[in-house]
Amino acid sequence: MGRFEIKNNFYLNGEEFQIIAGAIHYFRIVPEYWRDRLEKLKAMGCNTVETYIPWNIHEPEKGKFCFEGMLDIKKFVITAQELGLYVILRPSPYICAEWEFGGLPAWLLREDDMRLRVSCGSFLRHVEEYYRVLLPIITPMQITEGGSVILMQIENEYGYYANDKTYMKAIKDFMIKGGVKVPLVTSDGPFPENLSGGVMEGILPTGNFGSRTEERFGVLSRYVNGGPLMCTEFWVGWFDYWGNGGHMTRDVEESAKDLDKMLELGHVNIYMFEGGTNFGFMNGSNYYEKLEPDVTSYDYDALLTEDGRITKKYLRFREIISKYREIPEVKFTTQIERKSYGTFTVQDKVSLFSVLGDISRPIANQCPECMENLGQNYGYILYHSTLDTEESMESIRLWGANDRANIFVEQKPVATLYDRELLEEKAVSVAFEKGAALDILVENMGRVNFGPRMERQRKGIGQCVQINGHIHNNWMQYKLPLENVNKIDFSKDYAEGVPAFYRFTFTAEEAGDTFLDFTGWGKGVAFINGFNLGRFWEIGPQRRLYIPAPLIKIGKNEIVIFETEGTVRNTISLVSEDAYDRT
Repeated sequence: MGRFEIKNNFYLNGEEFQIIAGAIHYFRIVPEYWRDRLEKLKAMGCNTVETYIPWNIHEPEKGKFCFEGMLDIKKFVITAQELGLYVILRPSPYICAEWEFGGLPAWLLREDDMRLRVSCGSFLRHVEEYYRVLLPIITPMQITEGGSVILMQIENEYGYYANDKTYMKAIKDFMIKGGVKVPLVTSDGPFPENLSGGVMEGILPTGNFGSRTEERFGVLSRYVNGGPLMCTEFWVGWFDYWGNGGHMTRDVEESAKDLDKMLELGHVNIYMFEGGTNFGFMNGSNYYEKLEPDVTSYDYDALLTEDGRITKKYLRFREIISKYREIPEVKFTTQIERKSYGTFTVQDKVSLFSVLGDISRPIANQCPECMENLGQNYGYILYHSTLDTEESMESIRLWGANDRANIFVEQKPVATLYDRELLEEKAVSVAFEKGAALDILVENMGRVNFGPRMERQRKGIGQCVQINGHIHNNWMQYKLPLENVNKIDFSKDYAEGVPAFYRFTFTAEEAGDTFLDFTGWGKGVAFINGFNLGRFWEIGPQRRLYIPAPLIKIGKNEIVIFETEGTVRNTISLVSEDAYDRT
């Protein structure tokens, strides 16, 4: 058993201890690679690893929990302990992290009176019930119980969001009641307004920032009551969103200078040591003047690349850390190689309209309903109706819609609406016979993960569809979370220019990390052997999707691409180079 204390400094078993940590999100990395990433963290000189715990994937549906595979937080922490690393856990309900809905479960939005991250009775009830399952898993791994967890966080950047001290106390009380014995911290932006809103009496405040260390620590020092100074998120890079114009990077030497100053004055957690990947539909979005959905890669210009390769930044940071502690010798025990598998021609293809009944069951309603009310969290949803009272379409408007809609009449593209275009009436000119089919495919591009817009993140169409100025009724709604692509019948009809599925196969004699080059493809999502690799979009900046070797089978493998724009080619390539050369 051990003890970790906060006084004028951090103390481990009575001795002063400098936290030199790096962020690794276990849920963004296949578990077969956890040990490799942790070994590389230790080899750079870090003594601690930090990770968030995302509520939404551990409790994907109310009362249904998952802590296996990529979500085996216990295995991740134990692996870190085996390597002699300490652990900082951040099990706050909200994590931000450029993660879908900031880690909050989408099913919270099924409740009309839900208010997030404040003293809302229903929100706090759900948090408490989640903690009753989570905390018994993580509290036995505290240093007080013989484990390696030395700190936990109550809430994340709360001062950016609100200032409800009653809510903060409730979260703290849940954690202590659930068996948390290690010291608790908060982390906020390095400004008086943020810190004042997010601090709690008796809890150490820490800061999140990426530059101007002396100035930021100067502000933080006014709030720590003589305690240690810590940057809990030292931002060494930044994230990309679709259409941002290029991969976001930060100057290595500027970051190195800030790291040096942090270690001179206090403690640090490097965010990110490795970013990893937003597999599936788990990317978040920001929204200021426009919707900015994050790309699938969470490379972040981190010290390791998305696939775990050592960068120049890593080597420079190791030099800085060596000034403050001895760098241990670490043998890397996981064999990882990049591999190019070549170019493959499409084997089968089928239109979404042909297989709707295979992968979804329609739900009828007079007015369209949002995803959440239909019990769906992520992916796409298709609204189908017939134009029985109209003879033409001059305008269409989708009320209460998010985020992107492809509109079809008689399975022919009519319009694509994105973000703020969904707030306006769209002029069109479409003639048809009565009884023509109207289909609207709406994509959830990733819920906003920061700020007040989080409470307005219901996806799909939440109010009505207006055609030529009147509300159109009688809808069949097809939920398409795409969790069952194995049920697609590729023998059915295919048409060009509409959403469709494309099937490729390849044979692997050995498994290696590879990258799916989606040049020539428009927009959609890709799967390998049923595993959702994430989104692609021709607007970039990301041009290739990472496929870790553990997802590849020895023998025959299947790749399925769902593309929504009709922008396709007959081939794909699996190459050994990632999108960003940073090694």
